[in-house]
Amino acid sequence: MDWFERLNGYFPVEEMKAKEQMKALLKDKPNHYYKDESDLHIMMYAEFAEFVFVDFLWVSEKARGKGIGKKLIQQLKDKRKTIILEVEPVDENNEDTEKRLRFYFREGFKVSKTISYTFQALVSHSETELDIMYWDERDKTDEQLFNYMITIYEEIHSYKQKQIYGYDPKPTNEVLKMVN
Repeated sequence: MDWFERLNGYFPVEEMKAKEQMKALLKDKPNHYYKDESDLHIMMYAEFAEFVFVDFLWVSEKARGKGIGKKLIQQLKDKRKTIILEVEPVDENNEDTEKRLRFYFREGFKVSKTISYTFQALVSHSETELDIMYWDERDKTDEQLFNYMITIYEEIHSYKQKQIYGYDPKPTNEVLKMVN
């Protein structure tokens, strides 16, 4: 099973990108978008000057609880940049959502209370409200985190959207908002 099939089998369709988009990101943005992969894990992430965005982090069910996720997150922490990720709110019908949140909280991530983000699920043509989590050794302002999310949406999530999915991305100010 290839890396995309493993991700696609684990993540809900509402969170997935098309394989064509992910391959285009890897090919066209080799200095920003990366795949770290083994038989036991896949981590897709984007690295920018001030932050790293974790697009997908999957650890094989047989390897969970053995420190692989912790090691991968530590590799990103060692870059000494803000780490950002998007997580779905806890779904009582899916225990993985709660386990994922507990893992990120144990790793020192915080939830942004000031950023509202509506993920555009391009494969399923739906919208999903996601929470923004972040880690940094130093405090970050809400404005800094918001600007990082703008970059993520415009450079990663919207990349080649028209070409691959057949329609334009929603304007950034419709999917990302600052709330009080």
